[in-house]
Amino acid sequence: MTQGTHNYVADDRNASVVIDINGDHFPRPDAKISVFDSGFMLGDGVWEGIRLHHGRLAFLDRHLDRLWRGAKAIHMDIGVSREELERRLYAVLDANGMHGDGVHIRLMVTRGIRSTPYQDPRVVVTPATIVIIPEWKEPAPETATRMLALATVHVRRGYPDVQDPMLNSHSKLNCITACIQAAQAGADEGLMLDPHGFVATCNSTHFFIVKDGEVWTSSGDYCLDGITRGVVIEIARKAGITVRERNFSLTHVYGADEAFTTGTFAGVAPIGSIDGRVIGEERGPMVERLQQLYLARLADEVSGRSRP
Repeated sequence: MTQGTHNYVADDRNASVVIDINGDHFPRPDAKISVFDSGFMLGDGVWEGIRLHHGRLAFLDRHLDRLWRGAKAIHMDIGVSREELERRLYAVLDANGMHGDGVHIRLMVTRGIRSTPYQDPRVVVTPATIVIIPEWKEPAPETATRMLALATVHVRRGYPDVQDPMLNSHSKLNCITACIQAAQAGADEGLMLDPHGFVATCNSTHFFIVKDGEVWTSSGDYCLDGITRGVVIEIARKAGITVRERNFSLTHVYGADEAFTTGTFAGVAPIGSIDGRVIGEERGPMVERLQQLYLARLADEVSGRSRP
């Protein structure tokens, strides 16, 4: 069994967590939505994954900005204010006694319940469904140093006029298909190309390479507007590291000095091989430096941050 950046330490407390559905709290076994809900029926909605760090939700403003942008793009009314949603997030954390680290939240918003199984939003008969699932979830200890194996998959990141890859939507079948193909190839995650054959992103994380002391990542035209991706680019540039957001091919990738992924759950994670080409046997100096810079930025982000 492969273990990617989302491999986590199992925690028995998750069997009894309290989950927020539309502002009400339910024990995990009783947390249910309608079979007519837009998210279940059609993948119609947007979501965010958020980490709790030192009792504060890291980069919450950026996550809520992206959530509201996505909802506006699909003409969906979230139905509550940012202040109310933030209050709900912290209230369900309090209900679970989650006040420190090692917590991951899945925040999901769907268009609501439909009167009949049909795609037209005009058959929606309720306000948006808002679900907050908090879990005790720590990345596996070896994630920071274990060298990931990636496999390039046939599933492409598409043009924005088909389904905009920038949207963090519930419709993830293309990424799931990429994940399945990578797993069947014995890899941890799938490396996805854009419609022109340039490297875009991974199926659930963002992708970077290191060449001659520079950090390269895709142009961003065919990938999610990643929060951690953006933070890593910022901290690298602030540290004087050249970061290039550009098109590059698998030829560049196979000849890279280092490679790594970024994501909310695991932060910065090193890559050891791609399509059988060895990039490195152990974590490289650039990856280690960026991991340290990211942890420092994370600490700064939550330091002094107030909560409702």
